[in-house]
Amino acid sequence: MTYEEIKNNEAINTYIRCADESLLALGYTEHSFAHVTSVAETAGYILETLGYDEHQVELAKIAGYLHDLGNLVNRIDHSQSGAVMAFRILDKLNMPPQDIATIVTAIGNHDEGTGVPVNAVSAALILADKSDVRRSRVRNVEDTKIDIHDRVNYSVIKSRLKINEEHTLIKLKLSVDTRYGSVMDYFEIFLGRMIMCRKAAEKLGLDFKLIINEQQLI
Repeated sequence: MTYEEIKNNEAINTYIRCADESLLALGYTEHSFAHVTSVAETAGYILETLGYDEHQVELAKIAGYLHDLGNLVNRIDHSQSGAVMAFRILDKLNMPPQDIATIVTAIGNHDEGTGVPVNAVSAALILADKSDVRRSRVRNVEDTKIDIHDRVNYSVIKSRLKINEEHTLIKLKLSVDTRYGSVMDYFEIFLGRMIMCRKAAEKLGLDFKLIINEQQLI
């Protein structure tokens, strides 16, 4: 079972599409194909750069693509419900149990409320997911002055997650337009996520740095 096969599975894509429709109705940022594809590719980049084998990279990509399925059930506890959904889907597709276990564990641990980076795939998924902050995810542009989540995402003009050449450090660099959201706004809603990123980086043997407008903050 490959990442490309998962991406081309119409049932999976239907669930992703419908889950995002629910979040749209609730006023949340985009969690559809742009997000899950970005997370999948970034998770793969992290493990590939650190020298993990091709199979682990593939599992990280699959976990990234499937990680938000649980929003179809409810936003609350979506990591756990998504893990159960992924288990059923992958089991029906006859994926080996060990691979299913790795992916389900990563999905079930990706949310900052309850998640823990228990293995390399889950650590890569956490870093990839929490670093996907960008203006294009905002759908309620008129309400950016009201909702802090939209305001913060809209303020991020550019974001980049990069591992240094020595493979000792992973940096999340953000360019923020402070006319829309302040650095303090970012920390107000994302501090828990950044702490989780630090723990995920440590699991991979890396230091985590957050840089906003060329100023190192973590």
